Amino acid sequence: MTLGGKYMRAINTVASCWLLATALGAGTGAIAAEPTNSPASQTEELRYPGEQHLTHLRQLTFGGQNAEAYFSFDGKELIFQSTRDDLKCDAIFRMDADGKNVRQVSSGKGVTTCSFIAPDDQAIIYASTHLAGDQCPPKPDYSQGYVWPLYEGYDIFRADPEGGNRVRLTDTPGYDAEGVYSPQGDKIIFTSARTGDLELFMMSPDGSEMEQLTDQPGYDGGAFFSRDGQWIVWRASRPEGKALADYQSLLKQGLIRPGRLEIFIMNLEERKPIQLTDNGAANFGPYWHPDGKHIIFSSNMHNPKGRNFDLFLINVDTRKIEQITYHPDFDGFPMFSHDGKKLVFASNRNGKVEGETNVFMADWRW
Repeated sequence: MTLGGKYMRAINTVASCWLLATALGAGTGAIAAEPTNSPASQTEELRYPGEQHLTHLRQLTFGGQNAEAYFSFDGKELIFQSTRDDLKCDAIFRMDADGKNVRQVSSGKGVTTCSFIAPDDQAIIYASTHLAGDQCPPKPDYSQGYVWPLYEGYDIFRADPEGGNRVRLTDTPGYDAEGVYSPQGDKIIFTSARTGDLELFMMSPDGSEMEQLTDQPGYDGGAFFSRDGQWIVWRASRPEGKALADYQSLLKQGLIRPGRLEIFIMNLEERKPIQLTDNGAANFGPYWHPDGKHIIFSSNMHNPKGRNFDLFLINVDTRKIEQITYHPDFDGFPMFSHDGKKLVFASNRNGKVEGETNVFMADWRW
């Protein structure tokens, strides 16, 4: 499956855990109200036909590039990354779950990505390049085709809930990012290039007790824990032949080419990866429903040109997949609240300009 030029231009505007942060431009033909600056003004008109699982859909951000919004454990707040106002690249923000009280919690130096709130709300984590330089890192050279950068300056930092007292948790050459807490708060899972490949690692919240979870050639990343902390879900590529040689060559240059990604799960006791999808599409952003039986994710599986991403729900036991969203451009980065009653995601729907990506929340209905 090829990725169209419109898609490639758009995803370059926000580096969201390096993968697919903004998407495909503002939608057309939307059943959408004119955007305003008041979260309270949003109505069900934001919802598309067929989105029967989503009720009380509302828009929480307005303008710029906003993605990867993740709930606090109590569901009262969200942490997310955004390029807005005078920012040249992503910074980390927090806001109330109704879109109010937005404030920046990263320094604004370098570029940041992949933030998460500790279950006890006493800390946050995110990846940042600020130790490598105050400015936004340069965009990659496209002489080898369309590629994404893996900035060597990325390390994972822990900070107080409002961003103070930053502590560096990873300190190895190369890319360390995509970190999230376990629901119990006792582990952090993340992606690292420290072995020469992009693998999943797990560590204690203070950066100690490091252990490697994956060891197959290809990208492993964007992992999340199940509600009980016993399983993980993530996206992975498993290139072979010429595709593997291309992947390894680019990786040595700190680059990666977007392509096929499948969804995997693994029990942390058995440590045996289980592949859930096998559709050759770009499947990413998987997140467990609290029931432990379903996983929501974003995919372009139904778009031959690879430009339209929607949310899908897969039953872990039966592998049955159900389409959840039907916006004609981009819906991605879904997360269920820990009680399973709400869903937050990023979307191009209702954008004022092409490629604008905002945060949306809906009540979840089975």
